Amino acid sequence: MNQGLLLRFENLVQLRGACQQLRALSSRKVCGARWKSVELSAHPMGSFPLHPQLWPEHRLISAALPQCRHLATKEETKKKKKKIPLTKGEVEIRQRMTVEELAQAMGKDIDHVYEVLLYTNINVDSVEPDSILSEDHIKMIVQKSGMKYKSAKLKEEKERKNTDAVKRPPADPAVLTPRPPVVTILGHVDHGKTTLLDSLRKTQVAAMEAGGITQHIGAFIVHMPSGEKITFLDTPGHAAFSAMRARGTNVTDIVILVVAAEDGVMQQTIESIQHARNAGVPLILAINKCDKPEADPERVKKELLAHDVVCEEFGGDVQAVNISALKGENLMVLAEATVALAEMLELKADATGLVEGTIIESRKDKGKGPLTTAIIQRGTLRKGCVLVAGKTWAKVRFLFDENGKAVDAASPGTPVEIMGWKESPSAGDEILEVESEQRAQEVVAWRTYVEQQEKMKKDLEVIEAKQKEHRVEYEKQQQKLAHLTWRQRKAVLYKANKQLMFSRPKEKTEMDENTLSVIVKGDVDGSVEAILNILDSYDCEDECKLDIVYFGMGDISENDISLAEAFNGVIFGFSVKANESIKKLADKKGIKIKLHNIIYKLIEDLKDELNSRLPPALVETTVGEASVLDTFSVTVGKTKIPVAGCRVHKGLLDRKMKFKLIRNRDVIWKGCLSSLKHHKDDVQVIKTGMDCGLSLDKNLEFSIGDEIICYEEKEVQQTTSWDPGF
Repeated sequence: MNQGLLLRFENLVQLRGACQQLRALSSRKVCGARWKSVELSAHPMGSFPLHPQLWPEHRLISAALPQCRHLATKEETKKKKKKIPLTKGEVEIRQRMTVEELAQAMGKDIDHVYEVLLYTNINVDSVEPDSILSEDHIKMIVQKSGMKYKSAKLKEEKERKNTDAVKRPPADPAVLTPRPPVVTILGHVDHGKTTLLDSLRKTQVAAMEAGGITQHIGAFIVHMPSGEKITFLDTPGHAAFSAMRARGTNVTDIVILVVAAEDGVMQQTIESIQHARNAGVPLILAINKCDKPEADPERVKKELLAHDVVCEEFGGDVQAVNISALKGENLMVLAEATVALAEMLELKADATGLVEGTIIESRKDKGKGPLTTAIIQRGTLRKGCVLVAGKTWAKVRFLFDENGKAVDAASPGTPVEIMGWKESPSAGDEILEVESEQRAQEVVAWRTYVEQQEKMKKDLEVIEAKQKEHRVEYEKQQQKLAHLTWRQRKAVLYKANKQLMFSRPKEKTEMDENTLSVIVKGDVDGSVEAILNILDSYDCEDECKLDIVYFGMGDISENDISLAEAFNGVIFGFSVKANESIKKLADKKGIKIKLHNIIYKLIEDLKDELNSRLPPALVETTVGEASVLDTFSVTVGKTKIPVAGCRVHKGLLDRKMKFKLIRNRDVIWKGCLSSLKHHKDDVQVIKTGMDCGLSLDKNLEFSIGDEIICYEEKEVQQTTSWDPGF
């Protein structure tokens, strides 16, 4: 038999045996089976054994495994091709998705994702279908496609049960007992409110006030000779503390409006009347400083008629008492009028059950931690009670009265300072007692959850608005580039993105240089609130950006120094301290600490900082003026140079300074002189009444009647146009 045919036949038999072995391996799913000889009688001349060395074991395994992998990949590909159902155009996204997964989630093809990526700084040439995209790029692609996105984990979140604490239903009238009236003293700054309280409770609070201005709410009990008790709230009269005055009227029963007899009705007087009217609280008019010779109580009463405050002598229902808080005149008459009005109001409260109240003020003490001044409105507060206010809670450790003395209980209508809060609540928050610490934590967790949901809702509204903008922008861009090919479109977008990338760092640097970052620290929550309310009125962002990095209560700490260093900011402290180690650390790091006890001085200091951030303005100061009487030209080499014959009629012309040429009241040139001559001599200065010839550093033709102005430029510090209102 031909040797070549025999060799070919042997190879065919070997191939057939290998195929049978592969099928056997696949069916048994055993890739490591040993090779066995296969004898086939495929030819009448005899049988030919196939030896294992012709088809080694590792080749069979490597031939079998790719088939298994290929089958598995097909099944996975079929699963991937199933599109995720969309819910009203919302795309369910994860933190890391491939291009292919994102296209399937959006219900689009991969080319659509590539097209959107052209509008980003991603190099499309390096992106493959299995390339992983970051979460920011995923959100950008979805937004530019005019769709909404939602995180996959939010879908699984179930609606939580409301576990908030609520007020008790109204109490049975039979269990109500009389309580002291809560009286708020309102009025304009420096009209004598603190002096009045000082005289009533025989203490020296007025002498302790910074600049004679009350800086926070004080709550005190005044014991009358008749045995009656009155709870007084002393609110600030300064313009900055409007929110604190409004908070005082919300928990009060009676408002005493203090008006100085010599000043009459002022701005905060009108505001105080409005606060009382909004709260539905009756007024008592106290006309103070009646001992002064220029006092005119009748004028005050008539001025108040314009604001619907009608005294009893004019047929109204407002009691008016003429007093002198400094000399103590008629103070008992005022107190009796307050007690009489309180009796008419029949003020009663339920002193049993769970406690309800309102936080008047909040502050941080270095040794005691967060402290709050509160008015109890229902129930009796004792040590060990578990309270909730805002998004924090407390287990009452100690109670203090207005003099700092520890007390065991506080009944309705009583002001008390509470110690034991986990964090400082905000002034104006409602206090509710709960059964246990676990219940308090549930309430705080629910309120935090509600706040997060509200924030997410607001963020979603912003996102939807941005999506509309992106969609309009995308459509406009598509219309502009509709006539271009795909490659031309890519080139245009690449150039635009490249310019944008180069411009971003420059814009950021300029913004940072013209930004004042501030850290605000105050002694109590109301003081910080007042400062922030003033800063909210800042409306000169085009001059200098004002960035509030952090605000809080307590003395200046190392964290404040670190924040100021990170943001290149300034620390403003109101009625707080900075110890020596903090001051040394601030000096070492070049951080400014501004400490103040009077609010308007703090704002003035802040305005000075804003002014220092503004670039200096160039101001032109005229040194001399001259008129062009004749024109001629001088040949220098082959060049004709125009020369003006002038006479100085004001000041002097100094060749070192700058000049400008004015024609028909329009400035047509600014620069320097190339020559200044008197007769044929080069000179530096030409004085008033002298004639001269001059040429400019630019070939410009003169006209008879032109004005030559010599001036100097000076840099002047700009001032901000922001007006805080006082």
